[in-house]
Amino acid sequence: MTRFSIIIPCYNAAGTLSETLRSIANQTYDAWDVICIDDGSTDATCDILRNACARDPRICFIKNDGKGPSRARNLGALSVAQGDIVAFCDADDIWGPDKLAQLADCFADQEVDAAYGQIAFFQNDPAKAQVFSTVPKGPLTIPMLLGENPVCTMSNIAVRRAALVQTQGFDETMVHNEDLDWLIRLVGGGARVVGIDICQTWYRSSNNGLSADLPAMMQGRKAALFTAARFGQTPSRKSNAIFFRYLARRALRLGQNRGLAFGFALRGLISSPAGFFDTPRRGLFTLIGAVVAPALPLRLSRALFSR
Repeated sequence: MTRFSIIIPCYNAAGTLSETLRSIANQTYDAWDVICIDDGSTDATCDILRNACARDPRICFIKNDGKGPSRARNLGALSVAQGDIVAFCDADDIWGPDKLAQLADCFADQEVDAAYGQIAFFQNDPAKAQVFSTVPKGPLTIPMLLGENPVCTMSNIAVRRAALVQTQGFDETMVHNEDLDWLIRLVGGGARVVGIDICQTWYRSSNNGLSADLPAMMQGRKAALFTAARFGQTPSRKSNAIFFRYLARRALRLGQNRGLAFGFALRGLISSPAGFFDTPRRGLFTLIGAVVAPALPLRLSRALFSR
């Protein structure tokens, strides 16, 4: 029976961690263990972890001997995990109850090295999620990753431990887009990564944290592009347009700088109008939102552009 080791980096996650752990405990497939890595939390995160470990021996709790989510994931996945498959989950996301069962069926094909599913995006109540990611047909490619990365988040990927070891884990010097860099190395190294067109993960959209720093995300993407170049891959004008459209939508949702969204949208249009409008509805709404952003109520902007 396939065994999953689930890696959860934790930092001041007291407000969401219990719900995350409950979603894993409710899995219909029970051959799993959880490795929680605390990154120096100062809230009640460690108390929650101790109680969870006491209730379920499949859950363990260790301290990060470095700093940051990349080091935490490397520590858990490369040094502690014993499962055939390593799955990642962030401490504020939620899994559907059949996620591991669906993954186990997928990994029954020995040619599959990693798998991901569809994501629902929510803010407070997962039942009210209205925006969902798209799972493309065929195995994951680097060009897919250089556009609007369909994996979206580490909470949505599971990988054979042998394939993970071959990549040597995550680049601990990167703070932004380290997941993209790792996925490029995974796919570029020959791993077969497939999508499962079923909603498996509920992603909690946040207006704070690392993903809210859009200029820093751009810098992280540049580092990931260097990695892609090692495999002879460079982003097309279409891929760049899709990426800038994504940044424009995030800027609209965050509402931090209304001019930022217009700037990203403009760069996307200049790069490739066809790419910006490859999904016509998304492209049109993004462009309209970027133009009227100063007059758009923040709550409406966040609801419309949650992905």
